Formats: sequence, structure tokens, C-alpha cells
Amino acid sequence: MAGESLYSALKWQVEAGADEAIGETPVDRFAEAPPTPPPAKAREATARPAPPRRATPAAAKPAEPPAAADPASQDAREIAAGAKTLEDIRAALDSFEGCPLKRTATNLVYFDGNPDARIVFVGEAPGAEEDRQGLPFVGPAGRLLDRMLAAIGLDRSDVLITNTLFWRPPGNRNPTPAEAAACLPFVERTIEIVDPKVLVMVGGTAAKTLLARPEGIMKLRGQWFEYSTPAMARPVAAMAIFHPAFLLRSPAQKRPTWRDLIEIRKHLEDSI
Repeated sequence: MAGESLYSALKWQVEAGADEAIGETPVDRFAEAPPTPPPAKAREATARPAPPRRATPAAAKPAEPPAAADPASQDAREIAAGAKTLEDIRAALDSFEGCPLKRTATNLVYFDGNPDARIVFVGEAPGAEEDRQGLPFVGPAGRLLDRMLAAIGLDRSDVLITNTLFWRPPGNRNPTPAEAAACLPFVERTIEIVDPKVLVMVGGTAAKTLLARPEGIMKLRGQWFEYSTPAMARPVAAMAIFHPAFLLRSPAQKRPTWRDLIEIRKHLEDSI
């Protein structure tokens, strides 16, 4: 019985994307010695209240000069701007050295689906299975995304799927701002080339990155936004939805996601 419980817990973690241990060896926290209490005098000093301090006006901080633009992001923007096709972007990413994740990843994970799609899905970052296959959304979350597409009459031949990062962060950690900034110009150029009618941002990281907004996915999902770049002839209708990996952990959120998918399908039909 205990074995089945442990197996179920492990299976749930793998399906949610936790496929690697952080340390080389397990740590038995119960075997660790309790912290040594401080000496009596130190405890007495800690317990004695400190005398009140008079508040003084804070000195004005001198204005800091604006930070210089990240060279990797600058290079990425120049390289991405020269791409005319998605294969141009793939070739540029193959030789791009401005994102350190490339050195720890197994494969470049660029896009899957139809380059002429009328709807583009942008996720967050590749996981372990995506890193092995070199394709986005092919793990447990990807299989759920396929079912979500099928529920509104779509499949991968109807859509284009990519991510805000093209290489897997070690241990599926969150990307750093520098890593996201290095990849963003290629994401933007991908959307410009495809020129879709609808843009779907899958998960909070994708939504905050592309919309440049601080709110979390709970507030951003289910709303229509206009996404545009200086190179686009017109803005694109954009909506954020919950990431399938989140839905695997929180099945109760499938109901609002279903409503979002219906709204996306309706908007796609209206734009014909």
C-alpha cells in the first residue's frame, strides 16, 4: 500500500515536469542535528528590547545612470530582424551564442506545426522530453495541449507552436530575465513572419513576456489584448490561457480554460 502511494506521488511529479533531482544524493532532514541554542547571555541580550531610535529623513539617492542594453539582446534583435522565413530564424538560432542555456541543452527547440497557421501558441520553455526530441509540447503537458486543441476542432497541422525560450533551463527552473531577453527578438520575429489572426500565450511567463505586463496569469487569462511590434502591419488579437502543466496539477482550472478555448475558437472563426 505504501509502495503504491510512493509510486503515485512520483508519477504525479514526473507528469508535472519534475523529472530531475536537485542534488546528487538524498538528504535525510530528520537525521540532521537540531540547531545549537545560543548562550544564556546572548539570549538575554536578544530578549532585551532595543532603545527607541529617532527617525531621520533619508538622504536623497543620486540618480543612477540608465543601464546599458544587454549586448546579447542587441545582437539577437539585429540577427532576428534579418530573417525572412522561419527556417532563417532556425538557422540563426543554430549559430546564436547569446543565450547560455544553449550550452547545457541537448537540442534546439524552435517550433512545430504549420508555418502558415492562422493561430500561434507561445509557451514558456522546453521540458525534458522537448529537449530530447527537439520539438515543443511533446511531454505530458504537450499531450494535454493536443487534447485541448482537438476539443475546439484543431490539431498541430492547423496551428504553430513555439516557446519564449528555445533551450531547456536546467532542472526546468524559471528562466532569468537575461535568458528571456536574448530569445525574445526571435519570438517576436516568428510572430511577424507567420502574421497570425490570433496569438495564444500559454502560461504566465509567456503572457508577461509578450505583453510586458507585471500581472500574473490569474489576472491576465481570459482577456483579449492587442499584440503588436513596430514591424507588424496590424495588431494581433492575443489571449493568455493556463499552461497545460498547471492544469495537470490543478484540474479544477480546466473549466475556465475550456471557456477561454471556446472564445479563441469563436474569434478565429469570426476573423475568416
